[in-house]
Amino acid sequence: MPVLQADCANCFALCCVALPFARSTDFAVDKPAGTPCSNLRQDFRCGIHTTLRDKGFQGCTVFDCFGAGQQVSQVTFEGRDWRAHPGTSRRMFEVFPVMRQLHELLFYLAEALTLPAARPVHPELRRALAETEALTRSDAETLAATDVGARRAAVNTLLLKTSDLVRATVPGRKKNHRGADLMGARLSGANLRGATLRGAYLIAADLSGADLRTTDLIGADFRDANLSGADLTGSIFLTQAQLNAARGDAATRIPPTLTRPSHWS
Repeated sequence: MPVLQADCANCFALCCVALPFARSTDFAVDKPAGTPCSNLRQDFRCGIHTTLRDKGFQGCTVFDCFGAGQQVSQVTFEGRDWRAHPGTSRRMFEVFPVMRQLHELLFYLAEALTLPAARPVHPELRRALAETEALTRSDAETLAATDVGARRAAVNTLLLKTSDLVRATVPGRKKNHRGADLMGARLSGANLRGATLRGAYLIAADLSGADLRTTDLIGADFRDANLSGADLTGSIFLTQAQLNAARGDAATRIPPTLTRPSHWS
């Protein structure tokens, strides 16, 4: 769904202003929420976009708003930017994180509806998609008052059912690593087909050559994970941000709906 892809040209750089970040390996400086990044230009473009990683802003290169930025900028606030209309800034920055979570849910729901094995829950998924889409078109006050946690919980129930149905198509016993601490784990060549890695910590894990087909990857932390030669085709709920956070190479196989990160070798 194109609406779920970031369109920075139609966004008022909300991720560069609304969100906070702390000095770390991902960010070179501290920045509080609601304060424009020092690299942000007057035209809402990043002054170091092509050298973010070199300048110590790796975290910016892995962030994905799922299209929430342009939705808030062009739909919720009807093209009124926070510089020309400073009275909108507080509410706009408050609404952006809410919209980002709603668009993330739309991303997962849309993918679930493409999976034939999940057909038994397609009616429920379509209802949840329609309800969430309608909410993204609400006014700023409604969005700010939204209980995102409750909506995430309801959608997650459907996504779990989807995952179970899809992974059941893989014969044999499947590994359950949901929420597991696998930081730095040596999983090179591992057969993880049909497994669940939901919310697993895979920071700096070696997954080179691993089989991750039909694997539930929702929320898995792939920061600095080695995906060289791994097969992620047919994996479930993999996002562009997860790929951007990992390391891969020309032999890494990814779903056709995602893009090979430019920093991969």
